Amino acid sequence: MEQNIYQLQYAMDTFYFLICGALVMWMAAGFSMLEAGLVRAKNTTEILTKNMALYAISCMMYLAVGYDIMYGGGVFLSGIETVDPATVLKEFSEREDGFTGGAIYSAASDFFFQVVFVATAMSIVSGAVAERMKLWSFLAFTVVLTAVIYPMEGSWTWGGDAVFGLYTLSELGFSDFAGSGIVHMAGASAALAGVLLLGARKGKYSADGRVNAIPGANLPMATLGTFILWMGWFGFNGGSVLKLGDISSSHSVAMVFLNTNAAAAAGAIGALVFAKILFKKADLTMCLNGALAGLVAITAEPSTPTPVQATLFGAIAGVIVVLSIIGLDKLKIDDPVGAISVHGVVGLFGLLIVPLTNSASTFSGQLIGAATIFIWVFTTSFIVWFALKKLIGIRVSAEEEYEGVDKSDCGLEAYPEFTRG
Repeated sequence: MEQNIYQLQYAMDTFYFLICGALVMWMAAGFSMLEAGLVRAKNTTEILTKNMALYAISCMMYLAVGYDIMYGGGVFLSGIETVDPATVLKEFSEREDGFTGGAIYSAASDFFFQVVFVATAMSIVSGAVAERMKLWSFLAFTVVLTAVIYPMEGSWTWGGDAVFGLYTLSELGFSDFAGSGIVHMAGASAALAGVLLLGARKGKYSADGRVNAIPGANLPMATLGTFILWMGWFGFNGGSVLKLGDISSSHSVAMVFLNTNAAAAAGAIGALVFAKILFKKADLTMCLNGALAGLVAITAEPSTPTPVQATLFGAIAGVIVVLSIIGLDKLKIDDPVGAISVHGVVGLFGLLIVPLTNSASTFSGQLIGAATIFIWVFTTSFIVWFALKKLIGIRVSAEEEYEGVDKSDCGLEAYPEFTRG
């Protein structure tokens, strides 16, 4: 009877991991729809191509080298050993705490769950550099970030390795439950480096200091993308509990889902109300980014806050993202979809509020961890972007930008019946 229970838990935890990984993979569709809706019609095909290609490249590079760097277990060449049921059952039976201890699941499911996180980090970059970056330069950067840059910082955080052999972040009090910093702030840091070298879109900022709005072509699509991301986030945060097959873990999963949803809802409301106060209008794009900001903020620790705390954190994140988007525009940092604000600025906020509900973390540890992630990812990304700029160029020509990168990069238009005579 006991062996049957252990086998059931192993199957349940493995299946839960795979389902959550599939939900996170679905976030790739969310990013695609969100970004396609927030760029102009003439750049839609290219942004969709980028999202499709970056997901495929992320999977291949993480399979080839990334997972090995991050966790020290090669998959591509050595493969994953066949599971011996007797060994798994022996591991369960030798536990003093029965089946309530750490998760035991298929190593293949762990790889699948981790690889979709890599693609999420890279998806953040694609929106920030939209409408003026060369497609193949972007894909070349994708190779480096997913093969080396992300896995290295992941090895120092979730992998538990010492940072360049100097210090271990967890021992300093750093905690990031599902990746506000490890995934989201890292993606935003890479995006910021690219945007600084790339420059703003033509016409975004006037010589007299005015910020000119460049509306997206398809707000229904952007809204759909946001709801897809919201749904996928339950796998993102819920799967990070790592198991389901006992009472404590099941309750934790339920609380993570509850808090994730509450923070997103509060973020959307907070951003919408704050935008109404500032602009006298109900700004849909701010509402969408507010929901995402709430999700990013709660990602660092969704299991320990009460629902009231999660709601408060989400609402504050919604206000922060509006202020950040306005602030970056004043600095003439052109981010067409608000990715740096949503995932970078709010990602940092998410890390800093962890000690308010999780006593195992410290503010100093969170600051050191955030600084480590930002300095590593931003510096290495800047070097790679700069090398690409010198070698093959990263920005399309002024003529290509004016006509739209759909034609120059893809030779296809997303809405041909609306643009041709």
